[in-house]
Amino acid sequence: MTKEQYLLIEGYMLSCMERDTAHDKEHIYRVLYTALDIAQAQEAVDYDVLICACLLHDIGRREQVENHSLCHAQVGAGKAYAFLRQNGFPEAFCVHVRDCIRTHRFRSEDSPQSIEARILFDADKLDVSGAVGIARTLAFKGQHGEPLYSRTQDNHISDGAGDKTPSFFQEYKYKLEHIYDKFYTERGAALAQARRSAAADFYNCMFAEISDSCDKGLEKLEAHIK
Repeated sequence: MTKEQYLLIEGYMLSCMERDTAHDKEHIYRVLYTALDIAQAQEAVDYDVLICACLLHDIGRREQVENHSLCHAQVGAGKAYAFLRQNGFPEAFCVHVRDCIRTHRFRSEDSPQSIEARILFDADKLDVSGAVGIARTLAFKGQHGEPLYSRTQDNHISDGAGDKTPSFFQEYKYKLEHIYDKFYTERGAALAQARRSAAADFYNCMFAEISDSCDKGLEKLEAHIK
């Protein structure tokens, strides 16, 4: 990939990014850098496809925010294909990039097939693991007005497991806790495991602090309400 081509693709990515601290340009660069790390341990990687797919993998976020029935991976794949074709990239290259983007989402049954698609998937999932994943999830939940936790029917703090109401605890139990066995590459899995305890420790400490405070607080409150 030439420097001119890289800057063209990067410029298009930047023009598509919204003010979203969980999915901003720095997320894109982290995914790209991690993907290059993972790729070093793989064979026959098409780096041009990988770099392009990493840069453009979240360009469909705006459309998903505006219409929740849309999938940003599907939208972004179509946008990337159209942009690349309009700028003279070969058909096979455009299709390959499109397929990588289309299959990068965690909440999808459309699994990545090529090594470049699997590297992108792993690199993107790594950015929701560990301390960074906790920070991004909290930022996303706050931006969308979602709470840290919800309560059970008996008014205790829910740990998030099985919750239908969106919250940080619910997202941790639904996604963050379970991503560590979802990686396709050995390098991606190893990097994820190195980060795992940071996320688990944060969640466990936060749940313990909130539960203890609320349970004891309710007892004290009930003692004063006659």
